[in-house]
Amino acid sequence: MTQDSVELYCEAIGNPIPEIQWWFEGNEPNETYAQLWDGARQDRVKINATYNLHSTSTIYIANLTSDDSGMYECRASNDPDRNHLSKSPKVKWIRSQANVFVIERPDIKAQVNDVSGKLILTCNMTAPYPAIEGHEWMRGDKILQTDMESSAFTSYIIEGKIEEHSGIYECVYKTSPVIKGQVNISVPPQVIAYKKSEHGNEGDTGVLICKNPSFPPVSSWVWYKNGQDPIINGSGRYIIKSSGNKTELRILKLNIEEDTGDYHCNATNSYGFGGAMVNLRVRSRLAALWPFLGIVAEVLVLVTIIFIYEKRRKPDEVLDGKRCLGLNLSGETKLLVGCRQNVLVENLAFPLSDEYEFEGCFSGHFL
Repeated sequence: MTQDSVELYCEAIGNPIPEIQWWFEGNEPNETYAQLWDGARQDRVKINATYNLHSTSTIYIANLTSDDSGMYECRASNDPDRNHLSKSPKVKWIRSQANVFVIERPDIKAQVNDVSGKLILTCNMTAPYPAIEGHEWMRGDKILQTDMESSAFTSYIIEGKIEEHSGIYECVYKTSPVIKGQVNISVPPQVIAYKKSEHGNEGDTGVLICKNPSFPPVSSWVWYKNGQDPIINGSGRYIIKSSGNKTELRILKLNIEEDTGDYHCNATNSYGFGGAMVNLRVRSRLAALWPFLGIVAEVLVLVTIIFIYEKRRKPDEVLDGKRCLGLNLSGETKLLVGCRQNVLVENLAFPLSDEYEFEGCFSGHFL
């Protein structure tokens, strides 16, 4: 079918290894065979050949037209005089033929309509066209919708905003051969920042990235910092790498005072322009030590407070001149001495009539 491509393959075995040539004869009554070369027909013909143990050759014809219809012939020969202009070769050329028919492609009218917040994609194939056994709607390799209807008209409905569904859609007619139409949903660039806020250490390389997921692709990218002129690639410490729908700004040897701030990435395509902002924060190389130093400072303050408290705390009051006596139910005397160490001395055989005075006993008593 017109606008499609075709590929033919030929293989020959012999000793010595034979040469392979491609020839073509059109469907016109007076047309004769003509040899085809790589790059023929305005570079639509590509011929690849390999000669290793045996010969193989492939001819590829792109963007077919009706004039490409005809007989294609693969010729192979290993005779030394096969290409001599005056001598006839002793061994005839071995030939293999393939007939190629190129059918005019039916015209498909494709449209996109925005109706009440819905996108309606339509394809309508004009006559004449082959028998239709169904339709498919595709985006890339993903099948979005399929049916078995034989109509020349087919449609696909998308819910949501047009900016969220831009891209290339295909309406596929199940015919022999398959016929495809293309529907494009095109919008201005919908630029998004890979990260809205980037952090870098002083002296390192800062990397800011913006992307455009929409269709058509971006034709040009521009970076600039708030209140400043556009950044030129290779100027100063700036390196810009842009490819299609992605751009990257690299800032060498980050400086806290000069590089901190907001950066804008602007994109332009055939339908308009769009942009996004990235905030860059540059930290000192000692920034990573601040949490550790903070913990050390807290520990030092806590130790200092405990030390001062212990130094200034008053000693326990002593019950000066007071007697510590007690009697238990069994009539035995128990004394609590060494109050700070909580040592209990019991069953001491002291006369009950006597009194005992304990020096430094701040809470001593009998149990």
